[in-house]
Amino acid sequence: MTPFPRPGLRVAMLSLHTSPLAQPGSGDAGGLNVYVRQLALALAAEGSEVDIFTRGAAGHVRIAPGVTVHHVPAGPAGPVPKERIPGLVPELVDGIDAARGPLRYDVIHSHYWMSGLAGLRLAGRWGIPLVHTMHTMGKVKKHHQADANEPGNRLRAEARLAASASRLTANTPAEITELREHYGADPARVDIVPPGVDLTVFRPSRGRADWPWGEADGAGARRHLRVLFAGRIQKLKGPHILVRALGVLARTRPDLDVGLTIIGALSGTPELNLHRLVAEEGLGAQVRHLDPLPPEELASWFRAADVVAVPSYSESFGLVAMEAQACGTPVAAHDVGGLRHTVVHGRTGVLVPDLRPDSWAAALARLADAPLATAQLGSGAAEFAAGFSWARTAEAASASYAHALGRVALPL
Repeated sequence: MTPFPRPGLRVAMLSLHTSPLAQPGSGDAGGLNVYVRQLALALAAEGSEVDIFTRGAAGHVRIAPGVTVHHVPAGPAGPVPKERIPGLVPELVDGIDAARGPLRYDVIHSHYWMSGLAGLRLAGRWGIPLVHTMHTMGKVKKHHQADANEPGNRLRAEARLAASASRLTANTPAEITELREHYGADPARVDIVPPGVDLTVFRPSRGRADWPWGEADGAGARRHLRVLFAGRIQKLKGPHILVRALGVLARTRPDLDVGLTIIGALSGTPELNLHRLVAEEGLGAQVRHLDPLPPEELASWFRAADVVAVPSYSESFGLVAMEAQACGTPVAAHDVGGLRHTVVHGRTGVLVPDLRPDSWAAALARLADAPLATAQLGSGAAEFAAGFSWARTAEAASASYAHALGRVALPL
């Protein structure tokens, strides 16, 4: 029986390697940043007090009643590579302990494995439970992307968190399966907390939105398809798959006018040179690139696209896919992990069975060849996404906290 969530909890939320104030789509900022910020705001709206701790120059910012972001200095001043954060955990733990002052928290909620390491130590020091959200998992990434370079300390930390956190949260049932199969987690200790969407920003337009470039939709009898990718520019997210797919279409379907807009910035090592790929495929102006955009502008691009593509090697949920669907735009997504729960094949979009450019070219061609059916997918997408609010996420997270109360994580 699920315990009734106790109102008015005081929550210490840890997001040490990236700030919830950072722009998603740049650097290490992505869906995790959106999740932490929006969950904290929704928890505060229902009566909890949330302090978010992240690495940065000393200071704090109150972003809303009940939500404060605390920047804790550790290591050298200024940004440091994400890979160095684990070595700063002891300093961050002491800094967080000092920053809390006389406050006493009911529960710690850590996000991503680096924060989980600090969360285990703080939970033992403070004598309170730790709820941990993986967001992504090293073993899962290596399973779907053989050349993924995941450090051993990450894999060991995730195994320790799976065994020692008071509760784990998962975005979807698929993630519970991954936690069990890859880390031996007990499913009885995992709570499903699906991410939400800001439905006041990501919403359908009343009429057909204009493509923000202000271009004509195509010429003559050629069918057109406006494809959008939003996310960090890294191999895991698969933007190169789309460029190659457009190359296939340029050679095999000259009757189609397919354009791709990529919104995001390079993340991590410069492993992808999209400009070179575009030149190799001879796509020219068919592919355009924009820097990361604030939510309101991003929503306009979602509404204007015919399809939003999510060719990720793996996703625990796929927040971009849900935000796009909330705007009434169908999604083409890789048939993997949490995307199988975020996108309903044949109702809100299409699931592509693999990451071969030929497969993606075929999926995009089918959408272009059936504009009425594609529009119907958009209607189904908006209807489906309307059930994913951040208030619902906060309710599920509060229930997980209630499960955890009285169960203290083992100290690291």
